[in-house]
Amino acid sequence: MLRFGLCLLGAAIGASGFSAPPAPAKVSRIAFGSCADQNKPCPIWKKVAESKADLLVLLGDNIYADLEASDGRFKLKPSTPETMASCYAELAKVEAFKTIKESIYTLATWDDHDYGNNDAGVEWENKVDAQRQFLDFFCVPVDSPRRTREGVYHSETFGPEGQRVQVIVLDGRYHRSTLRKADKPLSGTTIRPYLANTDPDATMLGEAQWKWLEEQLKLPADVRIIGSGIQLVSDDHPFEKWSTMPNERDRLYKLIRESGANGVIVLSGDRHLGDISVEPKAAGYPLYDITSSGFNQGSAYYRDPEKNSKRVGGMPWGNNFGVVQIDWTAKDPLVSLQLRDEDGEVAAQAKVPLSKLQQKVDAKPTGGKPVDGEKEKDKPKVKLPEGVITPEQALKGKKGDDVTVQMEVVSGNAVSGGKRILLNSIKDFRSDDCFTIVINEKAMTGDLDKATFDTFKGKTVRVKGKLSEFKMKLQIQVDDPKAVEFVEEKKDDKKKEDK
Repeated sequence: MLRFGLCLLGAAIGASGFSAPPAPAKVSRIAFGSCADQNKPCPIWKKVAESKADLLVLLGDNIYADLEASDGRFKLKPSTPETMASCYAELAKVEAFKTIKESIYTLATWDDHDYGNNDAGVEWENKVDAQRQFLDFFCVPVDSPRRTREGVYHSETFGPEGQRVQVIVLDGRYHRSTLRKADKPLSGTTIRPYLANTDPDATMLGEAQWKWLEEQLKLPADVRIIGSGIQLVSDDHPFEKWSTMPNERDRLYKLIRESGANGVIVLSGDRHLGDISVEPKAAGYPLYDITSSGFNQGSAYYRDPEKNSKRVGGMPWGNNFGVVQIDWTAKDPLVSLQLRDEDGEVAAQAKVPLSKLQQKVDAKPTGGKPVDGEKEKDKPKVKLPEGVITPEQALKGKKGDDVTVQMEVVSGNAVSGGKRILLNSIKDFRSDDCFTIVINEKAMTGDLDKATFDTFKGKTVRVKGKLSEFKMKLQIQVDDPKAVEFVEEKKDDKKKEDK
């Protein structure tokens, strides 16, 4: 993440010396995006400038240095230092981009096309020169530690205590292990998908950057923006994404959890579309990944949405930029994740209260004194048999886990004309702390024949099943009456509880 400032004396690019605004004292609005081909018109720069953002985060492909003109068309070709310099010079001439440089405090990372070679990683032969030109263009001072670092990763924090916004941009190119492609294309296409690389030595960031990131995530912040050139959460498309190195993605999720980093939101680019995706549990809270791509590389015509099982909103076609808006005036600050079109209008949006982007303290599983921060209501009232878990523990599981959950049915109701019965662990079924057991019509036979909600109300049930997901919350769907057991509390246990 690199800021615009007075450019270096004698720098090859940007020697006109644009002046940058000072770092904002407070951040409430962040504009971001990726993918701007310097050979095409880019009217959306004007709307970005008019967005009144406190910050702009550029997520890569800020130029396309690996395109060569041929017969009136452009085709991919690895860049040279000369072609890269020419591309930066073209971007520097864009008046709307000049306005942005002088009006919005800007931070940037790169992706493959401004790195210099399509989908390249550690193997790219011109990466040292590419980094030098990148730092020169974004006017990084000669005495900056970024001048001696391998890679363009960087972090800054803005705002007062209680409203601190940390922006971390990652470099997923300089050290990233070479990708692997399938031998054959996908059926009916010419696309050879990237294969998952589970080698223990495969890396997305390199050890130096991983160590640095761990240090950054331990710094105080209320909202943390992590910028990634490629998508983190999306699993389903065959192109570049973090899940091509599943161990590395799991490492990032684990690092967020174990560092105690709250308020993390991921910004990504690359895909030439807009996407809002969410991974419900990986960070210990919903982890949103909002993709904005591209400034002028979005499809000009309608196309069907790209497959993405984690999507909660998006723009499958059309040029776009993104905005993260934080309402600090609300008692529980509201974070709005927006995708905006070429007119600057909001085309897709997801909103989340900041309190929902917080990790919960683990509850002790089988009674005893509460651990630090544990709520009294989270303690099991009765020690459970081995292999049986509480609803609180079930909510911390993963989709597809086989579990046995024991809980008291506190609330619920029959829906779909009595064909389904919802059993809730707490009164407020909307709460993130509520676990739900769904008794489907198939299960209403045998001992559960003619069951109603009153059959379960106030009783303790033990249910075996597989965790499924509904509206980003885990639950159990029951189709077999034998999966449900009514548990009678022993009198001795009840007396101990009443004392």
